[in-house]
Amino acid sequence: MSMPENDQEVRERLHSLETAQAVQVATQTGAQATQAATRAGQASTTAAAHAGTWSTMGAGGACLIAGIFLGLAIAKS
Repeated sequence: MSMPENDQEVRERLHSLETAQAVQVATQTGAQATQAATRAGQASTTAAAHAGTWSTMGAGGACLIAGIFLGLAIAKS
């Protein structure tokens, strides 16, 4: 690596480094935002799956009880 020859070259190199650092920060921030959105999506998907499972079980239980009473009513007649 050679030493810079003048102030202009030093300024250009410094500007290049500043730009590269800004790009790196922006990339890291974007990756963190993407990861946060992914986690939120996974959480909502899990919550929806749980809600669907429990509502199906609840409906099935209600139908089972209704079926039992219907069967008893038919058996008595």
